[in-house]
Amino acid sequence: MTIHPVLRPYVGVADLLVRTFAHCEVVLHDLTVPQRSVVYVANPVVTGRKVGESFEHLIEEAIKAGNPEDGILANYYFEKNGRLIRSSTLLIRDDSERLVGALCINLDTRAATQAMDYLASLLPGLPPSGKHLSTSASIATMPHKIARELPEQGVQDFVADFVDRIVQEDACGERLSREARLRMLEFMDRRGVFLVKGSIELVAQKLNLAKATLYGDLDAVRERRKTDKN
Repeated sequence: MTIHPVLRPYVGVADLLVRTFAHCEVVLHDLTVPQRSVVYVANPVVTGRKVGESFEHLIEEAIKAGNPEDGILANYYFEKNGRLIRSSTLLIRDDSERLVGALCINLDTRAATQAMDYLASLLPGLPPSGKHLSTSASIATMPHKIARELPEQGVQDFVADFVDRIVQEDACGERLSREARLRMLEFMDRRGVFLVKGSIELVAQKLNLAKATLYGDLDAVRERRKTDKN
């Protein structure tokens, strides 16, 4: 896969990081092609990410961080294949300040949490979750303790740019069939697009749909997802 010129220097950075830190994986995303954003993976043993896949947590974490000016989304946690993963992301912009990529560092925390659990076991007088030691159980709840604030204008712009790119990539100037539209909405919904204030109106406008139609499509997408799980 061709790597965007702005992102090429980060390939070496990715390789450097995985050779320096144990249990580390680094994923480079080209955000100009959101639905196949992964263009390089160094040491793909933590999450098993593959070139050609898409991002998963980026929009949600940008909402939590308020799309920081320095572009760093640091130290968030998620679960993958039964593993608790600690992750940090650098948002990469071109010379015109347009968001073009992201460098994501994923660390497998199993060794650290097992060590903390062992230390906690040596202090049996402490509560199970321990106020003095952070066990794997308490760390696992961290993402749910982060309050989701109303997104700032920067996050709205961030998501608006993604929506533009997703619609352009899928529509290619043609009117989408309903099934193709549902697949696009499923992608957006899973990536957290509709967590952002104003996103319903924005997507409806981009797809030339009434808001009621879009709400109906989203209901269909979410109902289908429930059915697939059962």
